[in-house]
Amino acid sequence: MGKEVYRCIECSDKASELYRDYSNGILKITICDSCQKPVDKYIEYDPVIILIDAILCKAQAFRHILFNTSLNNYWKLCAFCLLCEAYLRWSVLHGSEPSGDPADIIRYTKEWEFYGMFGLAALELSAFCGGVLLFLWLWVGALQGGSLQLGPLLRALLLSCYGKVLLVPVVIWEHEYSLICLGLIKLFVLTSNSQAIRVILNSCRRLSVAAVAFGFLSETCAVRACQQLPCSIQDLLGFQ
Repeated sequence: MGKEVYRCIECSDKASELYRDYSNGILKITICDSCQKPVDKYIEYDPVIILIDAILCKAQAFRHILFNTSLNNYWKLCAFCLLCEAYLRWSVLHGSEPSGDPADIIRYTKEWEFYGMFGLAALELSAFCGGVLLFLWLWVGALQGGSLQLGPLLRALLLSCYGKVLLVPVVIWEHEYSLICLGLIKLFVLTSNSQAIRVILNSCRRLSVAAVAFGFLSETCAVRACQQLPCSIQDLLGFQ
């Protein structure tokens, strides 16, 4: 496994390897020196089981994903989720009726308001991540005198937004409860963000919830600020 540093999914202690490869193809999962449990049992699990545990916001599943795997496509996942969110907001804004024509999605992308909604969703995500990182930098770095790596935190925040994939069925099966679905998905994503911060920093739940609350406040302030912009810019962003 080289000299990479992994983490035990049970106690978050560092480990040099996840398994040991013996001769004749015999593999044995490494036992953690701290808690005497397997470092990462999920390396033997089916990805569907890992996804279910992640949806349940289990800390062990989050540690496996954030520390013991190399997921480099989180930017693509983020862009895909923003596109789905932009389309759903655009359809709710216009009160569009469900359509069975697949060509409609191409027609929708020609609407400037669709791009405005995409820009608004991207702005909200940027404001949220910026607020969370600023809060943690001030709290951990400035007040407690600790060191804070912003890169892994940003990666964890973006990956923990995976719940926005649930926007896909909402987009496919449009109905009058789309706004309620948006709210529930938002709540789930915020819960996942809190768990991701807790896992990365190995901190208490109170700190992660406070960071997410500050990020959500920053996101809300950014949206309010956009609403106060001149009408020409408001129209560009898709406001009515």
